[in-house]
Amino acid sequence: MNKKMLTKKIDFAIIIGVRNANPNGDPLNGNRPRTDYDGYGEMTDVCLKRKIRNRLLDMGESILIQSDDYKKDEYPDIKTRYEAEMGKPNKDDKTSEKAKIACEKWFDVRAFGAVLAWKDGKSPNQVSVSIPVRGPVSIQSAFSKEPIDITHLKITKSTSGDIGGEIKGSDTMGDKHRVDKGIYVIYGSINKQLSEKTGFSDDDAKTLKEAMLKMFENDESAARPAGSMEVIKLIWWTHTEKTLSSAKVHRSLHVNADGTYTLDDIGIKTEEIDGE
Repeated sequence: MNKKMLTKKIDFAIIIGVRNANPNGDPLNGNRPRTDYDGYGEMTDVCLKRKIRNRLLDMGESILIQSDDYKKDEYPDIKTRYEAEMGKPNKDDKTSEKAKIACEKWFDVRAFGAVLAWKDGKSPNQVSVSIPVRGPVSIQSAFSKEPIDITHLKITKSTSGDIGGEIKGSDTMGDKHRVDKGIYVIYGSINKQLSEKTGFSDDDAKTLKEAMLKMFENDESAARPAGSMEVIKLIWWTHTEKTLSSAKVHRSLHVNADGTYTLDDIGIKTEEIDGE
């Protein structure tokens, strides 16, 4: 890991364009695109960090929290991956030392943090070992600039199947949902003080920036066809003051419903990068 620590506090915003896709389905609502109570589209921070982790894997970075359908190693779960690299934890371990080593090994741990917990085998509800890491990179949920229109489609299966012992015909009906079009905005920041604890460096920040620009590459699915989602613009603010309000920085960006935007001059370095 590069030992040159993060030299400046960073804030960022990402403008995302969606067309005929389901950005983030809600499993508790028939996998409809997520919305808030006012009808604005939402993508959760968990969904966004999953995409970023996948792109980091594509870039050759070491990632601890990998999804079952996008793994780059032979380990079946996080616990097995951790123990293969770090050994099985015990109560006598110094958690601060274990956390430091975990940050050195895995990009996502030193960026986003993690709570690495192991339960006592004799008591399933009791955690015997817990290694907390508070990461410097925070990402908010993304919200659309206007309430979204959701198209609901009825679809049929093209082949029959045996589900639960019951034969389903090829005309079995199903549902599919999509957002016809929308502009979403993500806000986030990188905390300089926390980066000093996890070892997150300037080079790590550059790598993270590249991964965010490629967030929707190699992310195609039936719900998100190729080209249906894109990063339109990444705005990257860097400043030397550790405690400058991120809210003030984020408020300086004004995004319109068509994806155009304006920026207030708040006296710090701003980089505007086109998406891929």
